Amino acid sequence: MVKKLQLLLVASLVWLFAGFNVAKIGIDAYRSYLGILNIVLSILVFLIFWFMIFGPLVKKHTQRISELNEEMQFFLNFFDGKSFSIMAIMILGGLGIRKFQLLPEQFIAIFYSGLGIALFLAGIVFGYNYFNTNRK
Repeated sequence: MVKKLQLLLVASLVWLFAGFNVAKIGIDAYRSYLGILNIVLSILVFLIFWFMIFGPLVKKHTQRISELNEEMQFFLNFFDGKSFSIMAIMILGGLGIRKFQLLPEQFIAIFYSGLGIALFLAGIVFGYNYFNTNRK
């Protein structure tokens, strides 16, 4: 059990870890595909995921956590069931894509780099929200 606002710190650590690992896979795959077009495409992937998915998700869960009634919470309550389901599908999908080589390495380089950096930024913002909330 943790204090409800510490759920933001748990979320931060989870997202930082996931983002680092996904970005590392993408960046490692970039060795053979480094070029302006691919970098632009990675930036586009980042922007789409940040502004359409992860940015709003951070805001939603920060608000949800702050509105929890009980001060002490189970540490996995940093997400709701729907978000855990989506995360599980993304993890299993990513593992399957790489294990069975369903997409070319160039796609992995472009997509995983943008996605991983967006995930990592979500971790940073969750951490910022935790430290900013604790100062009040």
